[in-house]
Amino acid sequence: MIFCIVFPFHREAEGFKEQGNAFYVKKDYAEAFNYYTKAIDMCPKNPSYYGNRAATLMMLYRYREALEDSQQAVRLDSTFMKGHLREGKCHLSLGNAMAAKRCFQRVLELESDNSQAQQELKNAESILEYERMAEIGFEKRDFRMVVFCMDRALDLSSACHRFKILKSECLALLGQYPEAQSVASDILRMDSTNADALYVRGLCLYYEDCIDKAVQFFVQALRMAPDHDKARLACRNAKALKAKKEEGNKAFKDGNYESAYELYSDALTIDPNNIKTNAKLYCNRATVGSKLKKLDQAIEDCTKAIKLDEIYVKAYLRRAQCYMETEQYDEAVRDYEKVYQTEKTKEHKHLLKNAQLELKKSKRKDYYKVLGVDKNATEDEIKKAYRKRALLHHPDRHSSASPEEQKEEEKKFKEVGEAFSVLSDPKKKSRYDSGQDLEDDGMNMGGEHQMVKLTSGPGNFFFQFG
Repeated sequence: MIFCIVFPFHREAEGFKEQGNAFYVKKDYAEAFNYYTKAIDMCPKNPSYYGNRAATLMMLYRYREALEDSQQAVRLDSTFMKGHLREGKCHLSLGNAMAAKRCFQRVLELESDNSQAQQELKNAESILEYERMAEIGFEKRDFRMVVFCMDRALDLSSACHRFKILKSECLALLGQYPEAQSVASDILRMDSTNADALYVRGLCLYYEDCIDKAVQFFVQALRMAPDHDKARLACRNAKALKAKKEEGNKAFKDGNYESAYELYSDALTIDPNNIKTNAKLYCNRATVGSKLKKLDQAIEDCTKAIKLDEIYVKAYLRRAQCYMETEQYDEAVRDYEKVYQTEKTKEHKHLLKNAQLELKKSKRKDYYKVLGVDKNATEDEIKKAYRKRALLHHPDRHSSASPEEQKEEEKKFKEVGEAFSVLSDPKKKSRYDSGQDLEDDGMNMGGEHQMVKLTSGPGNFFFQFG
């Protein structure tokens, strides 16, 4: 150990050290720091002074300064065990596990049964394993695993900005933007020029579809670190995504649906990680798809949008509308119920009731389908269709068929008569079209059969005629 040569100065420095020790015991670390500094100023080649000040700086969470003092202490005395321990602890707190490991191994060379060094060495090895697992997890896009590993590593390396940045980046990639922003903001409060933290703040804004603000953070990150590849890529993607989306919106407004569909498709290939923007792009493409009568594709796009954003009301509404157009009323009701639970507006309530009515109507016999006419068919069209279907299914026409076939044709003949009875009566037709149950009002669904004789081919056929 190296001591000061000038005894009076040494004695005064020792006095400062003792006062520093007293404040340290009282946990007044700021005053302890001041007195250890005075001791160092009086005797700058005493390793224990640097070691004590390093311990004080560690209590003040000033690990980088503490690391410098610890390193100076062991430079002055390579056998100073406390100095090696504190250097290792600083490296560990800052996330430099390999450097920490070397320090603790040096302690064990000096004292093989040092329990503190043995435990800290295990901690350093644990951090290295968490880093290895996190790297594998990131490559596999298992971001939850990365967050788990970084949380465990931060239990031992609380001051490691690198671990915090990786955790916040993965939180952003998982869509947990408030948590990610909180971590990045904590770092920026301590270091406003930290390019990694600026990048993560921009990433959160970018994934929340605040692209202009995001670009500002990416540009700032690149100003601090021109070689920041992630910030450069994110900035390029953000600008490209905004431009392509705006082109698609313009094409849609201009009525150029085919072009809009292609532009939205191109935009979806830019960044698969941008969940919120991609959900909007899928919904936009679904809107275009419905205009192009690609209803199945539109439904699929809405489903993809909802998978990305489970509370995306606009996607539910668009999908429900497509379900209505394709007469998938059960699915439409389910989507409108989800929308109404989320936003209880009069409009959403009306849409839900309408879907429920169509569902109810769909479960009845479709008299229009029975007669083979459109729902907007005129009275003459209904009458002609009835005569044609009645002739087709009349029992006399199938007198030579098997009993099973005769029974089936008779059933169809009765359904034709029932359909005509309702659709040829304006009141019944109106109630039927509005979804009301005709039986509830005692209306005769089948009506009275008026058998009118017509000649068609070799046989005579009789059927209801109104």
